[in-house]
Amino acid sequence: MGDRGKTEEGADFETAIAECGFGLFNVFILFSAVPCLAAMVFSASALSYVMPSAECDLNLTLVQKGMLNAVTYGGMILSAVPWGFMADTFGRRPVLISGGWLDGIFILCAALSQDTLQLMIFKFFDGLIICGPFAVVVSYLAEFHGKKHRPYIMLFVGLAVSMGSMMLPFLAYFLMPVSIYFKVGSLEFRTWHVFLAISAIPSLLSGFLHIFLPESPKFLMAQGNYNKALKSLQRIYQINKRKSRDSYPVKHLSDVVPDRSEVLEQKSRASSLKERFQKTKEKFLEGTRQIKPMFRKPYLSISIQVYCLHFCQITCVNSVRLWLPQIFATMHVMEAQGFNDTSMCAVVEHNNLAMTLNQEEKKMECDLRHSPDSYLDNITVSGIGLLGFILIFPLLRIRLVAHHILKVRSFFQSTYFCKEII
Repeated sequence: MGDRGKTEEGADFETAIAECGFGLFNVFILFSAVPCLAAMVFSASALSYVMPSAECDLNLTLVQKGMLNAVTYGGMILSAVPWGFMADTFGRRPVLISGGWLDGIFILCAALSQDTLQLMIFKFFDGLIICGPFAVVVSYLAEFHGKKHRPYIMLFVGLAVSMGSMMLPFLAYFLMPVSIYFKVGSLEFRTWHVFLAISAIPSLLSGFLHIFLPESPKFLMAQGNYNKALKSLQRIYQINKRKSRDSYPVKHLSDVVPDRSEVLEQKSRASSLKERFQKTKEKFLEGTRQIKPMFRKPYLSISIQVYCLHFCQITCVNSVRLWLPQIFATMHVMEAQGFNDTSMCAVVEHNNLAMTLNQEEKKMECDLRHSPDSYLDNITVSGIGLLGFILIFPLLRIRLVAHHILKVRSFFQSTYFCKEII
């Protein structure tokens, strides 16, 4: 009776979201997040599977290959802070919808590229856009789940990313060996163009699915828009419990932020250009104030530690991962040509010598790179990563394992990286 009276008087976010339970809505929002998480993997790694084939058509040098791998991340770095500002001021849902559609469009533009410069430009914009939805979707998922289920959201994110990493080599295995060539006017398209076009599907699908989802109630409450937050929670309750919205036990919401629902509704009716500009300026200044605490005590030292840790992990992973398709393709060519030494040093030397081959020799080597066998090793590596994540998933419920898993993972990751270098 006491809890019932509490929810009718005014409930905080944790109480309100707990009343919604876990059901069909949560399943749908998790399902909608998978394409967004997979899109991040596709954007970052698709060119790795394209380059063994595209280098023959575009005459790529090793420097150009490195720049093509790096340019997507350059876009991500530049857009990280602006996307965070937009998500915290305009909302999570608009970022997920607009980001998904825009990213899909730029990937399709990359699939139309006829030279290296065009490909670099569009992949840069691909990274510039995909950074927003990928960062926001994690917060978006967490803000639709209560304390009971929230710890498993990051595990789900990791699992979805692993699934995306598994899908990409499978797609390359079935598509890249197929010889495709056609012309549309003066534009020439080959297999790798089609591969890039297909890699736009997760981004477009993510933008489409999030149209049917509401804004995060946690975000709305943080903005003081309790009326919309309550409507969002009622919708979740209705889908999960299969009951009417009026039966939702929480009638009023309360939090440290004062209720500004009426003020926000009045501001939303502003129609003049001057009022809209002033509104955007206020939101920008508010976003700037939200960033300031990150550069002050006590958050500064903790933030630096987390950033350094994440930087080292990403560096270790990507230094090998982005080049694996190229390495495995070269190893397959060397084995087909009868080379006994397929070590990393031999692979690097072979790639350098490949730049000096004549057109006929280069064509023969390119044909060998299109074999399906050259993608089997990539599938194996991705499969082991996915299997490892599935195995560790239930162990993370044990507190001792959860506390030390990051240390163990970092140790094995650094050991693997050193082994690859040697």
